[in-house]
Amino acid sequence: MKLKLSTKLFAGFLAISLLFAVVVFINYQLSRKVLRNSQRVETSQQITSDGTTLLRNIIDMETGFRGYLLMGNEQLLDSYYEGERELLSRFARLRENLETGSEQYERLVRAQRLYQQWAAYTHLLISEKREARRRDPNHIGMEGLEHRVLSDNMTGKQLVDQIRILFEAFDSTEFRNRNQLREKLAASINQTRLISLGLTVTAIILGLAWAMYITRLIAQRINRMVGLATRIAGGDYQTSIQDTDQDELSELASSLNVMASTIGSSFTQLERRNKELDQFSYVVSHDLKAPLRGIESASRWIEEDMGQELPEHIREFLVLMRTRVHRMESLITGILDLARVGRVQQATERVNVRELLTEIVDSLAPPEGFRVQLPTYLPTLFTHRVQLQQVFTNLISNALKYHHQPEKGAVRISCREDRQQYIFSVADDGPGIAPEYHERIFVIFQTLTERDTLESTGVGLAIVKKIVERQGGSIHVESEEGKGATFVFTWPKEESLAMLKRGAAVDTPQVA
Repeated sequence: MKLKLSTKLFAGFLAISLLFAVVVFINYQLSRKVLRNSQRVETSQQITSDGTTLLRNIIDMETGFRGYLLMGNEQLLDSYYEGERELLSRFARLRENLETGSEQYERLVRAQRLYQQWAAYTHLLISEKREARRRDPNHIGMEGLEHRVLSDNMTGKQLVDQIRILFEAFDSTEFRNRNQLREKLAASINQTRLISLGLTVTAIILGLAWAMYITRLIAQRINRMVGLATRIAGGDYQTSIQDTDQDELSELASSLNVMASTIGSSFTQLERRNKELDQFSYVVSHDLKAPLRGIESASRWIEEDMGQELPEHIREFLVLMRTRVHRMESLITGILDLARVGRVQQATERVNVRELLTEIVDSLAPPEGFRVQLPTYLPTLFTHRVQLQQVFTNLISNALKYHHQPEKGAVRISCREDRQQYIFSVADDGPGIAPEYHERIFVIFQTLTERDTLESTGVGLAIVKKIVERQGGSIHVESEEGKGATFVFTWPKEESLAMLKRGAAVDTPQVA
């Protein structure tokens, strides 16, 4: 059973999350170890400090005690009594920081016992000294004290020396212990760094490896789908891709295959119907124009046969009939031209716009007084020549056809450009167009004059609009009634690939 893509992604994220959780847990344990070692070092430093302070207090007591025995000044006993008040708590606090039964603990207990012996000895001599001074305020030294022999035997000094020796050994042992703890602390810190770095790098490598695997897996399959879409856009509707992973992207691949098949069948049907429509258009055009030509020929035969016997009003009716026949033929031709816009395959070629406009003006043969003004600069395009020619021809011929004074009229063509397109304008000084008709004139069969006044099918501007928009441009008119009209349209500098593909896909290429 193959895993779905979402399952693979979830499994990868879960594995990475678990790995990081393990990293966090191990780092936590290592940090606790470092913290314990650090606390032990701090405790050792505190023990040394407390031991040093305790020994200093005993020495201060001894100094004050000796000074009192020699001089009898009670103030010299201040340090003695102050140390006595603090020593009991200092011994208790120091024992709390030591492990019961350890070598250091035993040293401290022996030192406290010696201190207690020394304290008993000093209390005895202090009380005898005070009694002697009570009897004789001028008493000096230790003369007459009952237990003077203890002082002479250096009993007190021996006790203090033993205490000092114990504390020197105590400090020395604690110093060695602290050095060992510092070495353990440094080792635990290095171990934490190495393990943390190793686990983090491992987690990152595994995460990146899994991400690369998933990314490559998805990218390869998406690239195959992009290739399919590109082939479909290029007109290959029989293409397909094989995806057997049975996951979410497999469903997308299956949908693309179905889409390609559906588009292929749809365009096959569309191509067949376009051919049928072209055949129908040709038949309709032929069948419609044939009777129209017959009507025109019949009207001329009547005029020729009857000659001067034909009444004038009948002659006018026949002329009007032929005029309507010509309009009908033009209308049929215009409708077919509009339908063929974009459906006839045309090659792009280099077009000199100035030469193109000169040819158009010559072919329209305007009246002698009608002027067409060309700008100094006109570009050379790489485009569909026939379509650009149709646009300019329709716009210039409309300016000529609808001008109220064609013998004095003028058309001014201009061009400007930006990065993406050329902007052409065809301006005339004719009767102009009211603003409410600016959109209407681009709709098929819409004209602004009576059909009997001017021969117009109402198809020309619709063809222009369709050609321009299929090229990716736009067209609009700027005009007011009585002030002439300016038609402005844009023409892309480069062909729109999307537009060409759409035209190739939607329309079946035909021979012009």
